[in-house]
Amino acid sequence: MTRASLNKQPHEVASMFDHVAERYDLTNAVLSLGQDRAWRKAVAEAVDARPAQKVLDLAAGTATSSLPFARTGAYVVPCDFSQGMLQVGKERHSWLPFTAGDATRLPFKDDVFDAVTISFGLRNVQDTDAALREMYRVTRPGGRVVICEFSHPTWAPFRTVYTEYLMRALPPVARAVSSNPDAYVYLAESIRAWPDQAALAGRLGRAGWSKVAWRNLTGGVVTLHRGFKAG
Repeated sequence: MTRASLNKQPHEVASMFDHVAERYDLTNAVLSLGQDRAWRKAVAEAVDARPAQKVLDLAAGTATSSLPFARTGAYVVPCDFSQGMLQVGKERHSWLPFTAGDATRLPFKDDVFDAVTISFGLRNVQDTDAALREMYRVTRPGGRVVICEFSHPTWAPFRTVYTEYLMRALPPVARAVSSNPDAYVYLAESIRAWPDQAALAGRLGRAGWSKVAWRNLTGGVVTLHRGFKAG
């Protein structure tokens, strides 16, 4: 089994996710204490996909995150660089146009999508700033980006409890339900190392996005960032 390191070598990250693909959605539901559904709903509301719009769902994995956009009548492209994730997703949702792609070198032309979104995947990209610029490139003028990612709880006592959960409780739970528990040790470490809300907002701005704003979910355990590409 593969566990990626915090330098996030693409082949390590892809291989790690290949090994957790089959039980990935179940494991996430357990580890998030069922909050993952509420987070996906918040993402869908923020993206606000409309019929005939084109939505790129990056780090889509098995496409669980893509389904809410498809239900609106939008044309959604689930994109991931884990072949294992794409294979499991294609078996479950054969009608979706799954696409293999690296977030830092997207296989799409400029100004294609009305919305680009990524949930719990930006943290695993080796070059965050390159990914933000690529999302900007493939978004049409007037389009939007929505990023859902683990972040930093805003209340200090809760932040302490949350950090203890990540490093002490999460690995044993992952061992019980995941096919590759070492992957979740990496995920816990990567959450701790991830920049806070304001820092990520600044990086979005430097990548070209305007009207950048964020909203905390579950006390800042997760944060939604949104930005727009000037028309």
